[in-house]
Amino acid sequence: MTIEDLGWDENFRSAFGQSEAEGFDVARVVAEFKGAYKVIGNGGEYLAKITGKRIFSAESREDFPAVGDWVAIKKADAENAVIHKILPRRTAMKRKYSGKNDVQIIAANIDTAFAIESVDRDFNLNRFERYFAIAKDGGIRPAIILNKTDLISKEDLEEKLEQIKRRLGGIDVVATSTRTNEGLEELEKYLKKGKTYCFLGSSGVGKSSLINKLLGEDAIKTKEIGERSGRGTHTTTGREIYFLKNGAIVIDNPGVREVGMTDTSEGIDNFFDEISELSKNCKYADCTHTNEPGCAVLEALRSGNLDEGKYANYVSLKKEAEHYEMTELEKRTKGKQFGKFMKNTKKIFKKSGFKDF
Repeated sequence: MTIEDLGWDENFRSAFGQSEAEGFDVARVVAEFKGAYKVIGNGGEYLAKITGKRIFSAESREDFPAVGDWVAIKKADAENAVIHKILPRRTAMKRKYSGKNDVQIIAANIDTAFAIESVDRDFNLNRFERYFAIAKDGGIRPAIILNKTDLISKEDLEEKLEQIKRRLGGIDVVATSTRTNEGLEELEKYLKKGKTYCFLGSSGVGKSSLINKLLGEDAIKTKEIGERSGRGTHTTTGREIYFLKNGAIVIDNPGVREVGMTDTSEGIDNFFDEISELSKNCKYADCTHTNEPGCAVLEALRSGNLDEGKYANYVSLKKEAEHYEMTELEKRTKGKQFGKFMKNTKKIFKKSGFKDF
């Protein structure tokens, strides 16, 4: 396998120039474990760890490697390597940790993010919009896989496809079933050689089963869906890259119940472009589109020209993103204040004769 097979292109080559001159090798992170990473480069596959210096200087989880990253490594031996640098990310899918104001990179350098939902109990338009806002914010093209189509009638499937079209517009949708193989050929044609795709969705929607079908082997362990709950026990515990026979690159992710918004206001505005266009005609530049007079968005809502569900989800996602941004600003302000305090303290101690401080 060459690095071109891993998704390497001229943009990454240009970014790696200086590191190559410094004697580093390049590799792509293909799996993440607790405290270690599996990377693949021209020299083969290695178990890699990051340097202590990088751990010490990291300000957040975004400063650590993620699956899909290109990294500069130094080989320790035939099986181990050390990660020294992360090449600039072309795109990134990130989410907020549940209950924490910290950002996790779900995957990096993705071309298309597939939001996967099963057509029975998991179908939720609001969740699609959440995934898409995050994808757009990271510069990633969003698409949909509607899985387990064998569980509903053709009429019900057509109704769900129509709901997606009305609410989400021209988003690409592939309807699939791993039991009947419906849509799998269409999905495989969609996935292009050298491009990286990320599969996202709740536990039990069939992400791993789909990848197994595309690979033509049971590379990922899966379990049956519980009859009472309708939920799957997803055995994927980490993110990992899989290479399909046609040359496409797919990242599988553990199932998540919710994807928290980070500083994704731009991505929300980008995805909800209909509302963004309407807002240009609002009376006030800082209109929140909730109760202001002269709000073009509320007028469109009252006249029926704007979908109520779409509007409600937009307001909810904007509030969530704004809350994160405010909390993050408070954190940075406190950090600066503490930095100033430490700087002044050091000056005082030095004046007092404490030279080691």
